[in-house]
Order: sequence, then C-alpha cells, then structure tokens
Amino acid sequence: MATVKDQLIMNLLKEEQTPQNKITVVGIGAVGMACALSILVKELADELALFDVMEEDKLKGEVMRLQHCSLFLKTPKIVSGKDYNVTANSKLVIITAEACQQEGESPPNLVQHNVNIFKLIIASVVKYSSNCTLLIVSNPVDILTYVAWKLSGFPQNRVIGSGCNLDSACFCSLVGERLGVHPLSCHGWVLGEHGDSSVPVWSGVNVAGILLKSLHPALGTDADKEQWKEVHRQAVDSASEVIKPKSYSSWAIGLSVADLAESITKNLRRVHPISTMIKGFYGIEDEVFLSVPCILGQNGISDVMKVTLMPEEEARLKKSADELWRIQKQLLL
Repeated sequence: MATVKDQLIMNLLKEEQTPQNKITVVGIGAVGMACALSILVKELADELALFDVMEEDKLKGEVMRLQHCSLFLKTPKIVSGKDYNVTANSKLVIITAEACQQEGESPPNLVQHNVNIFKLIIASVVKYSSNCTLLIVSNPVDILTYVAWKLSGFPQNRVIGSGCNLDSACFCSLVGERLGVHPLSCHGWVLGEHGDSSVPVWSGVNVAGILLKSLHPALGTDADKEQWKEVHRQAVDSASEVIKPKSYSSWAIGLSVADLAESITKNLRRVHPISTMIKGFYGIEDEVFLSVPCILGQNGISDVMKVTLMPEEEARLKKSADELWRIQKQLLL
C-alpha cells in the first residue's frame, strides 16, 4: 500500500544532499547557542551543525528546540552530534569551546588547558572540513586564534579571531549614547588585544566624517574634563557587568559572531576589527594575533587596512603584542 508521502509527491530527481553553505558551531554552551540562534535568524546557512561533548540528552534537547522552530526559520537542516563527522563539509566553523578555570588554577595553566582542548578540536575539524574558514570565539581569543592557526596549518586569511568586533560595537554604542546619535552613525575602533588592554583609537572617532578630536583635542586623554576615557572603560567592563547578575554573557557575542559570519558567507567585504596575524605591522616582529580593521569576505581576511595610529596608540598595541608573545612562547603545541 502506498504511503501518504508516495501518494502526495512524485519524485523526479535523485539529488546529492551536499550543503553549499554549511556552518558548524563547536561548543554548545550559552555562547555557542547564542551564535547558533543568531545565525539561524540571519538565514546564513543551508545547514547548521552543532557539536559538543556534553551529555547526549542535553545536546539533543537543545537541537530539538531549534528544529521545532523550523516554521519561523529558513535553514532547511539542523543537525548535532558528539562525533566530529557531523561537522563534515563545513564552509565556516565557529569555535566557542573553552575550559572553565578550576579553583586554584593559574592563568598560564588555564591557557595550556585550552591549548590541549584545541589540539583535538582543530585536528578533527580539519580532517572533515579541510577547506573551511575557522572563526575563533573562545577566550583568550587572540592567543587561541594563534594556536588554531599553528595547529590547523591553514593560511592566515582563513583563521580569524572574533577579537574586538564586539568591543568596537559596544564602544560606538556608548559614544552614540553620549551624543544622542544612533550607533550606526558613530564610527570608531577598538583595536589590539580583546579585553582590558585593548586600544581605543580616539584619533579616528567621528560622526558624519567630523573627527571628535578636532572639536575637543583632549578627547580620551587624562586632561579631558568630559572624561571620554570612561566610554572605553565601560566598553571593556561591559561583559563583566553583564556576567555579575546572570553568571554568563552570550547574546551580544552571538550577534557579533553572526555579523562576522554574514560578511564571510555573503562575501560582503565589510571592514571589521578582528584578530589576525599582525607581524610586520606597527613595528611588531613576533607571530601574534591582534585586532586591526580587516576586509572580510568569502576567503576570510583578504586585506588589512593601514590605519595611522598616534604614537601612544601604537605603543599600547606593541605592548600588548609583547605580552602575548611572552605567553605564547611558553605554550606546548
């Protein structure tokens, strides 16, 4: 007896089910799920794969909830698994997995712990998707982007750190809040190392092409009576301020990552402040990854913008590079 499907549909063609725009998220915690949902809402993939080593029931539950929303989404296939074969044929692999710091664990040991996790992740991802682009979100993001580059053997254009993309977005949002202007009309960059030692480029902050520093030369300095330095401090502290009441931060980084994924999958060639190999720039002689404005498209990072920095901004960038290299030299890869 013919099934309902057979009575309803006449198949005319046996199609190969190879995805053309598959995105994989490795690490399905709060950040990974925020990335996944943001990617789905933006309709960036024809297949979304979620990989984690978490309990199978929990992973199944997370994916079922997304699959049950299929009516509202336009990603035809959402899959998950604890075997890396689920990541096969990915165009973009987003890595959010990282180790939680144990009580009494030193920062250097924590970094090495993450390196050990990355050894398995990167080798497995490369095995199943040798032509993919890697987007690293795990912290410390600049160091782990370097680690992913070394372990993968990929060209540097295809290994990207989320870097200061969110830092810069938060910075522009706070500038806009002060001025009463929408953040999209406020242009400014936070560069260098993601986190406390990031560098706000006050010399370039502008609205409608008007440099704020031309109106207020003390902008961002200790002599600034308007205390614009607080804008950068608030941007840096924003994640910890969010974490205090809710124990984690996820939605903003998820949207930021989807913003980067969109530039890659749609070949938009937009400029983003993301972590890339910066050797040869600003007097930096070591193989370190820091955020600078980069053109991002289907081949990853195709170009780096030659931003002119003030001497003090360049010095801070160099100081971050030296500190990262000091840590990286001690890593066991």
